[in-house]
Amino acid sequence: MTEFDPALGLKVRAARALGWASRRSGRGGGTTLPGRALLRLDPKAVVKLGRRLVRGTTIVSATNGKTTTAGMIAAMLRADGRAPVHNRAGSNMAWGVATALLEQDGDEGLFEVDEAWLPRMVRELGPRLLVLGNLFRDQLDRYGELERLADEWAEMVADREGRTGLVLNADDPLIADLGRDAELRRRPEVTYFGIEDPAQALPALQHAHDAKHCRRCGAPYAYARAFVGHLGHYSCPNCGADRPAPDVVARSIELQGMRGARFALESPWGSANVTLPLPGLYNVYNALAALTAALRLGVPLEVAVEALARVEAAFGRVETIAVGERSLSILLIKNPAGANEVLRTLALEASGAGESGGGELDLWIALNDRIADGRDVSWIWDADFEMLARSIRRVTCAGTRAPEMALRLKYAGLPQERIVVREPIDESLDDALAAAPGRLFALPTYTALLELRTLLADRGLAKEYWA
Repeated sequence: MTEFDPALGLKVRAARALGWASRRSGRGGGTTLPGRALLRLDPKAVVKLGRRLVRGTTIVSATNGKTTTAGMIAAMLRADGRAPVHNRAGSNMAWGVATALLEQDGDEGLFEVDEAWLPRMVRELGPRLLVLGNLFRDQLDRYGELERLADEWAEMVADREGRTGLVLNADDPLIADLGRDAELRRRPEVTYFGIEDPAQALPALQHAHDAKHCRRCGAPYAYARAFVGHLGHYSCPNCGADRPAPDVVARSIELQGMRGARFALESPWGSANVTLPLPGLYNVYNALAALTAALRLGVPLEVAVEALARVEAAFGRVETIAVGERSLSILLIKNPAGANEVLRTLALEASGAGESGGGELDLWIALNDRIADGRDVSWIWDADFEMLARSIRRVTCAGTRAPEMALRLKYAGLPQERIVVREPIDESLDDALAAAPGRLFALPTYTALLELRTLLADRGLAKEYWA
């Protein structure tokens, strides 16, 4: 790097020093500040540093699950003796990618990328493999409608035709359609994954169902079954843009609440029984995406499956942290589809199917409306909190929009005497922990998650999020 571009080498060293100083000061910014500084010094730094990744780059994007999916792929690559340059702390815009590139050594890249930044990062890094999990309604005040993002992604995929392999979710009509040309012919570089287990289907499409109409002709999709939001088995009765047959599938899925899940995997690379230590059907989708990517990258099936069985939760995604004699389980929520899957997992816990053994739950829900969360928090009215209303012993509502969260829970049927409103993150958490006899389930939005993790790190209970 520096021997071919001494000027860039100087800029990299300056950005690294700035990041080190920021971390030493304890003021945060360790996952973004070095990259931001480098991109100010050299806007083409990602392009230049990306050239040293001679084994190629894999990019992962989705509305929900990209951090977890990328973490799973990283674990599988490491188990295979590889060490990818990876933005593991979840900073997924240009500066997060730049920080990983300037601070880590390696010849292979693995980056999770924000949905809106994906076309730019694909242009700059020229990935050999692109893993696309889903598109859900999320932060509409920042990104606009799903169809616009899907159109931008379609242009990006067409531009990379023949140069980038694709791993696509067959169960998301917006994603699956990217793998077909104008005549509905399947692109040769595509590998599809999906769920083939009717027992896991929802009894009806959720209120948070997003992709209602075919992108090609506008006709309403017909759903035979739905698993997570609009992910499922669908068909277009007008133009034939139906769900493609997936290459990699999960069958015989057993959800075990917070303990995780098990499923039978079938793929062109072989079959296996998979143990997943992360909960929820949404993590089965993440695991399928990661397994498909790893197999396409040359990781042996048995190595990938064994690595998945040992994978740890990504930052803020189903982490459980000991706080004295109590356990704090953190489950990020940020949009209706993702929140519904968290609520579905907690319903299993309350029913006794999970590791908690059943009974009423104690919750701490922190709803913020800062820029990174999206100013529009109306999505909470599309999340099905009703499914937990009879299972909550006590809930503490925190964050900048705590009163609105409390109102939502009241309308979901939770008795008002079980709802506590206390906006400060630290005070509300202490109050909730003091009132919880055992495990406390924390459901923060993104910036509330950052505040929570910083608080726990300052108290010596968790690692800094850039560690």
